[in-house]
Amino acid sequence: MSPEGRGIARGHLPADAGGDTFRILHVSTGNVCRSPITERLTRHALSHRLGGLVTGDLIVESAGTWGHEGAPMEANAAAVLADFGADASGFTGRELLDEHVIRADLVLTATRDHRAQVISMGHSAGLRTFTLKEFTRLVRAIDPATLPPLDDGMAERARALVRAAAALRGWLLAPSPDADEVYDPYGAPITFFRSIGDEINQALDPVVTALTGVTASSR
Repeated sequence: MSPEGRGIARGHLPADAGGDTFRILHVSTGNVCRSPITERLTRHALSHRLGGLVTGDLIVESAGTWGHEGAPMEANAAAVLADFGADASGFTGRELLDEHVIRADLVLTATRDHRAQVISMGHSAGLRTFTLKEFTRLVRAIDPATLPPLDDGMAERARALVRAAAALRGWLLAPSPDADEVYDPYGAPITFFRSIGDEINQALDPVVTALTGVTASSR
C-alpha cells in the first residue's frame, strides 16, 4: 500500500488527488528530530497565517534517509515544538521511499547530503529538491507580486514559487558551504535542540510568507 502524506487540514488524501494537491516533503536522517520539527512548524505556521483556514490541497509530510520507521519523535524535538505552540502529537517516523519523492512537489532537506540522496533516487527530483536554507535564500529573492494570487489556489502559487526558485539556483550561491546546513541535534541537550528549532523556524518564515502572502506580523 502506498504511504499516505500527513495532511494539515483534511487528513490523508488519495494518491490520485490530482493537480490541485501540493505536497511538501521534509527530509532529514532519522525522521525523529529535524524533519519532524520542520514538518510540524510548517503546518503550524501555515495554519496561523491563514487563521486555521488551510485547505487540504496542501500536504506537509516528512521522512528520513535512514528513517526509524514507526518511531516516535525525539522527546527534545517535541519539547521544541511545544515552545512554538505547535502540535507534536501522533507523529511516527518514516523511512524515505521512492513513492514519497515521486509524489512530492517540493522536497526540503536538512543538509546538502540529504539533497544529494533525494536527487540520486531519480524521479526528476532535481528541480524540486532544495535544502531548507537554500530554498529560503532563493525565496527571499523572488518578488511575491510575480506569483499567482492565493485566490488561484495555494497549490498553483506554490508550484510557481518552486519554478521561480529553481530558475534562480546557480545565480544566488550560499556565502559558505555550511550556510545551507541544519545540523543534527540527535543526542544533544535541549539547549541545542532549541537553537536548531529557532534556526528552522527562521528559515521557514519567508517560505510560509511566500506561500500564503501573509507575514507573521500580520496575524
